[in-house]
Amino acid sequence: MKKASVIIVGAGGRGTIYSNHLKTLSDRAEVVAIAEPRDFFRERVARTHNIPPENQFRDWHDLLKRPKFADAVIIATQDRMHLEPAIAFAERKYDILIEKPLAPTLEECRTLIASAEANDIIMSVCHVLRYTNFTRTLKKLIDGGRVGQVMSVQHLEPVGYWRFAHSYVRGNWSREEDSSSVLLAKSIHDLDWLRYIVGAAPKQVSSFGSLMFFRKENRPEGAADRCLDCKLEPECPYSAPRFYLERIRSGNIGAYVESVAGDATEESVLRQLRIGPYGRCVFACDNDVADHQVVNIEFENSATAVFTLAGCSKYGDRRTTVFGSLGELYGDGETLRCYSYLTGKTEEIPIPPPEIPDHHGGGDYNLVRSFVDAVLTRNTSEIVTGPEISLETHYLVFAAEIARKSGSVVNMKDFFRKTGVEGLLHHTRQNP
Repeated sequence: MKKASVIIVGAGGRGTIYSNHLKTLSDRAEVVAIAEPRDFFRERVARTHNIPPENQFRDWHDLLKRPKFADAVIIATQDRMHLEPAIAFAERKYDILIEKPLAPTLEECRTLIASAEANDIIMSVCHVLRYTNFTRTLKKLIDGGRVGQVMSVQHLEPVGYWRFAHSYVRGNWSREEDSSSVLLAKSIHDLDWLRYIVGAAPKQVSSFGSLMFFRKENRPEGAADRCLDCKLEPECPYSAPRFYLERIRSGNIGAYVESVAGDATEESVLRQLRIGPYGRCVFACDNDVADHQVVNIEFENSATAVFTLAGCSKYGDRRTTVFGSLGELYGDGETLRCYSYLTGKTEEIPIPPPEIPDHHGGGDYNLVRSFVDAVLTRNTSEIVTGPEISLETHYLVFAAEIARKSGSVVNMKDFFRKTGVEGLLHHTRQNP
């Protein structure tokens, strides 16, 4: 059987996860090259896939100096680094699996999608929540009329206090000008998912939220600029040494610790906490993204949804309630219950276990597998996160941010019309 040959561009947390799933799919896919500027991460992927030295690159520009030598590329660079490689690889006719968000601006998103369409390539966007067995089961119940007409949805994402502090206060996504809004960087997953399960295009959107807690004026008296120098550190829930060193000592080393120091040793992490961004007091950073936010959506079928992002929260699974005309569905990504208004009974709905467990309930694996199969067969029916529908999701997020910052309600038809993509709304209505 022919294998799909794949290049990895960006070997951070997400790129490494996707490359590992390609290893699992070794009967139908192989990683043939890696482009990553950081030695530790590049070399790790190279060892995992036995990539020869001549196919290991620090810079993807160097990789493209060669004629096309693979079928597809996974682009998992930082948010603001997607556009240029995506266009360059599309023009070389590589199929593309691209990490969300597509880009930090409307114009760049449109340019990227236009390039994919002009070059007639397969593109899948990493909205992984659509690919979980939980979502597939929930969607089947809704489409089958189990709870009647969907009237409203409540959806919560408890980001987790330590995770929010890591990524959105101290880390790579703490400033809009360096990455994007927290809604685009973190929760485009969720707005895309809501649009998918409701099965209708968004009609209008409002949003509220701000940077409320992680501000300099909330800094406790006597707090130091860095946790390692702070007398208040032992009693602070946002202590960086507690976040990272305890994980090392317990053997719980993952992407968060590795993002501080690639080799994730106690010595290297301590050194980075002394000089790097992850050792800063959470009240002495240069962050500006919102730490809490709600988004209210009315869809074209009159259904409504409320999404809540909670930065200060106990980390856990997303929680959803779907209110229908005949009953309700309650889920947390792993369990699903259905309540019937007629019988007054609640039924536990079985969810098939993931074929390969991962952080997103098997969604990452299913996403990668659907992309690989599409590359091999040229049949994109299993890709439910194609470029056009993803572009609509991005527009919804941008509209929500306009609404939040202006205190207004944004009409999506007007928004599409003003930005010159009114035809997209009709298309995605027909292809949710």
